Amino acid sequence: MNLWLIVAVFTAILSLVVALIAENRHPVKTLAWILVLLFLPGLGLIFYFLFGTNKKNERLLSDEEVDGFKKRTLENYYDNIVNIENETSRLLQMTNKAIPLGGNEVTVYTDFNSMFAALAEDMRNAKNHINFQFFKIEDDPIGRALAEIMAERASKGVDVKVLYDDAANLSRKKFYKWMKNRGIHVQPFLRVVIPFISSNTNYRNHRKVVVIDGNIGYCGGMNIAERYSVGIRSGNWRDTHFRVRGPAASELQTSFLVDWLFTSKRSIKDIEMYYPAYKPEGNVQMQIATSGVMDEWHVTMQGMISLITLAKKYVYLESPYFIPTDTFMMALRNAALSGVDVRIIIPYRGDRGFLTPLATRSYVEAALRAGVKVYFYNGGYMHSKTIVTDDTAATIGSTNIDIRSFEQDFEANGFFYDENVAVTLRKAFLKDQENSTQVHLEEWLQRPRTEKLLESFARLFSMLL
Repeated sequence: MNLWLIVAVFTAILSLVVALIAENRHPVKTLAWILVLLFLPGLGLIFYFLFGTNKKNERLLSDEEVDGFKKRTLENYYDNIVNIENETSRLLQMTNKAIPLGGNEVTVYTDFNSMFAALAEDMRNAKNHINFQFFKIEDDPIGRALAEIMAERASKGVDVKVLYDDAANLSRKKFYKWMKNRGIHVQPFLRVVIPFISSNTNYRNHRKVVVIDGNIGYCGGMNIAERYSVGIRSGNWRDTHFRVRGPAASELQTSFLVDWLFTSKRSIKDIEMYYPAYKPEGNVQMQIATSGVMDEWHVTMQGMISLITLAKKYVYLESPYFIPTDTFMMALRNAALSGVDVRIIIPYRGDRGFLTPLATRSYVEAALRAGVKVYFYNGGYMHSKTIVTDDTAATIGSTNIDIRSFEQDFEANGFFYDENVAVTLRKAFLKDQENSTQVHLEEWLQRPRTEKLLESFARLFSMLL
């Protein structure tokens, strides 16, 4: 190897080592990256570029620009801002500027077909605009049906914007080109120029947000794909979404417009049309929380932990992946050890690959030892991302219980402080529990050693799953 190239590589490595130490990351993560850089110099630099760069000091938009959007919600719904007697609400206000708003009508969907029917009807009735954002929008009968509705609305003068995660939709360029040709404004989030070589591949926009005419919003865990409707492995695809009509739709609007302005790099004209005043008719109190790799506080994770630590009676949690941070696992275990009824429903098999379900199962023993009740879903696939506590508070959104969602992906969740919403989610959980198999510690410990070793090996890749 050329001497100057060797000098350049090691100079770069030493510079990164100094920068890593100065960033004050978690000591284990810092040491791990230093070892990778020192013992695998060439590959280490590539891995660091793809997976190790710290974007925490960056911003999608400046605080001033975000405050400009928030100001419109405050002006339109000043009388609907509520003082929620819940520490989680105050935490989200401080860390995310999440405005606590009353006056919302909320519908919870626990199956895709009912959500799809409502969303399609609302889109057909759009008069002014449709802002449509999903992690994945498949080019299949479901995706094309919604695209046709958006194209028809665009032909009638409705402003239609579609935002999608670029890395998750690399094979669907023709589909998005078709949308553009039909008058739909389309943007990829964090464009990936060369797949698997761009550092943006590791940072995904996992949000699922739709806003129609500024006063109807959708958010949750469902993507746009036929498998959500027909299921997989001869079973249903179980997920949870919500529709909100009222002030909180304005906060979903801000989430979308921040992402859109960041991707398009163009100013948004006629901003007033996206924030129409609406006379609230509901009574649900809620907040919209967003988080991402640039998030200083890991907002959604902190909000979830707050719900868990405040629970006095029960915590019911559903997630397609269960690869928690140490802090999240400690919150669950502490709640269970304190006498709170803590239950989680997760899938045994994954929807893709084998590492993720193996890594998920590596955390089951620690949960069981603390008294957490663990259930494996027996249906087609458990993809719901919800937590409900004490019939008083709940969250529904795109955030998985894994390190990627907590620290690397852009997510959006609704936090609800309403008995009716909480009871709806509790009943849905208990129905899912009937279709699940409970795991018992004594039996779990009897698994073959090779299975345990594979799970422990998969766990090493938790940051990438």
